[in-house]
Amino acid sequence: MLPKADQTWTIFEAAHLLNRAGFGGSPSDIRNFHGLGREKAVESLVSPAEPLDAFPLPEWSSDEQVAEDYKKLIAGRQALRQQSRGLSPEKAEMAKREAQRAVRREYREREAEARTWWFRRMLTTEAPLREKMTLFWHDHFATSVQKVKQTALVVRQNDLFRRHAFGSFRDLTQAILMDPAMTLYLDTQSSKKGMPNENFAREVMELFTLGEGNYSEQDIREAARAFTGYQINRATGTVTHNKKQWDGSNKTIFGKTAPYDGKGVIDLIFTKKETARFMAGKLWEFFVYEKPNAAALDALAEVFQQADFRTGPLLREIFLSREFYAASSIRSQIKCPVQYSVGLLKQLEISTPPAGFPITSGEQLGQVLFMPPNVAGWDWGQAWINTNTLLTRYNLAGYLTKGAGETEKVMASEKVRMPGMKDTPKRAARGWDGPDYEKIAPRPLRENPENLVDSLIFRFFQGPLPEKARGPLVEYAIAKKGAIFTNKETAELCHLMLSTPYYQLY
Repeated sequence: MLPKADQTWTIFEAAHLLNRAGFGGSPSDIRNFHGLGREKAVESLVSPAEPLDAFPLPEWSSDEQVAEDYKKLIAGRQALRQQSRGLSPEKAEMAKREAQRAVRREYREREAEARTWWFRRMLTTEAPLREKMTLFWHDHFATSVQKVKQTALVVRQNDLFRRHAFGSFRDLTQAILMDPAMTLYLDTQSSKKGMPNENFAREVMELFTLGEGNYSEQDIREAARAFTGYQINRATGTVTHNKKQWDGSNKTIFGKTAPYDGKGVIDLIFTKKETARFMAGKLWEFFVYEKPNAAALDALAEVFQQADFRTGPLLREIFLSREFYAASSIRSQIKCPVQYSVGLLKQLEISTPPAGFPITSGEQLGQVLFMPPNVAGWDWGQAWINTNTLLTRYNLAGYLTKGAGETEKVMASEKVRMPGMKDTPKRAARGWDGPDYEKIAPRPLRENPENLVDSLIFRFFQGPLPEKARGPLVEYAIAKKGAIFTNKETAELCHLMLSTPYYQLY
């Protein structure tokens, strides 16, 4: 086990935990969280009271609707074939293209709806670690709707990640074997006896469980034969194992020989000590910092194995460890776009984001939900920041803090290409007025610019800033203060704070 942190903790440590194990919060959120004490605060994250179905999934992702949509798709194709019989080849081709455009339009609308749905859940949930783990699994078992096509399947996969947020990693990996979105993404449905496809066998070892160097090419080839026969029923959106297409002969994997099927291979993978070490290290790097020392990694792997690969006990160990609150951990990570956007809204106490913001921010900052770039997921750390994305962060912060006025043209033009926002018309986005500054910066606080700056520093940075950064902010506030420190001036001060390198870290 790792050395534990003290029972007592500071409000800055509480803020650090809420940031890393969730998406941060307002000053009052942090004070309430700090009031729980360290152990109860961690327990509230690992064992949340909020039920899993607190946010109903989109109706079109239900079993019934998936079946109904499939029938509709087949009927549409049949009708198109009949109509095309009396048309010239050119007109038949035009009718076909129009039908395809209609299907793609519906896909795009559902994709946008799904992204908005999850973004709002992350913003308003009372179980933030569960959503953070859902984001972690989404990156770990990366699957893109761009290839899967059926948005309902990636939404169901998202729900699978949520339900396994704190449970057995082994059970989740077994569930991924039978997951229709992953089956389509890695072409597992085309893997048959005599024609094994190595995609899933390779990724399950390299990216999902063991890590590079802990298996051989022969292990992959043999495992690929075991993963044959898994087929998807598109009418129901389910995966079954067709024994007629399965290679039932003996395979030798990790030096052991048996007529393994896919489930058997995954069970075999979890007998290797490298699996616990690989996943413990990946969770540590996601929540704490990169490259933990070997002793810490050994301790974490042991906790993970003793917990039968349940992530809840491992996360509890991490968040109660002394090292999690060390200087090397606090504000050492670059915020990913989701962390940046959701966290900023929470700090500004905006529970209903402007129309289009959940989608626009992801697209512009480089993290589109349900669309990781490849099976390895997103590149993290410094990869999130470049000249363009940094400037975009500053612009988005300006839009949120100042309202739509100065940046209305930019944001409005982006809304035109944002589909699926039926419940938030474009006009509403143009009329975005910004946060409630009477609440964020009460008038009495504005009488003293230094106190105002310190209050906003706690809100946005949740820890002290070096004087070389704080000093210019105080000077700016003093220069801005006239007879009355207006909301507009407060917004400008907030925007200045958010346009610093310090704000990109957490």
